[in-house]
Amino acid sequence: ERIEADKKRGKEGDKEEHEQLLECKALLEENKPIRRNLELAASQKLRGFTFLSAKPMLVLFNNNDEDDALPDVPGVTDVERCIALRGQLEHEIAEMAEEDAREFLKEYHISEPATNRMIRESYNLLGLISFFTVGEDEVRAWTIKKDTIAVDAADAIHSDIKKGFIRAELVAYNDLIAAKSYAEARKVGTVRLEGKTYVVQDGDIINFRFNV
Repeated sequence: ERIEADKKRGKEGDKEEHEQLLECKALLEENKPIRRNLELAASQKLRGFTFLSAKPMLVLFNNNDEDDALPDVPGVTDVERCIALRGQLEHEIAEMAEEDAREFLKEYHISEPATNRMIRESYNLLGLISFFTVGEDEVRAWTIKKDTIAVDAADAIHSDIKKGFIRAELVAYNDLIAAKSYAEARKVGTVRLEGKTYVVQDGDIINFRFNV
C-alpha cells in the first residue's frame, strides 16, 4: 500500500520489489507460507522485511514410546521437513548407564539420539555444513554455507586468513578416522593441498596456510 501510494504521488519505487511483494500477498491470501516459493523466499529484495513464513521450518512430532512413524497430517507432513521423536523414551534412555542405554537403543531401533537428528536436519534445511580446525589444545567447528570455496571458508575464522590465503591443507573426516591419526593420513596420502576455489566439504579438517 505504501509503494502504491508513492506511485500515485509520482514517486517511482523499486518495480521488482513491488512485484515480489504482490506475489507474497497472493500466496498469503491462499493461506500458503512464502517458503512454498523458494525463489521468492530467498529474494534479496525482500530480506529487509524478514517475513516469518519465508523462513525454513522443521516440524517435530513427539510420539509415544512404541511409535517411530511420522503421522499423516495433510498440509504438514506432505510439504514440510518433518521428523518423529520419542521424547519421553529418549529422555529416560539419556539418564541410563551407558551399557543399559545401548541395550534400550537397540531394542527400540534408535540409531542415534534425537538431538543429533534435529541438528543434522536443521543444517540440511538451512544449507549449512561444518569444517574443523585442529590445534594442540582444541578442536573447533566452523559453520558455513554449502558450496563455500576455501578462501571464503577461511574468512569464517578471520579476515586476515582470507586476505593472505596461500593454500588449504586438509583431510576428509572419513579418511582421518580410517587412518586413525593425522600423521598416518599424511603417510597414506589422504592429506592434500587445495587452492582458493576448492569447495569445502562437510567434515573437512583444514589447516589454512596464509601470509599477511
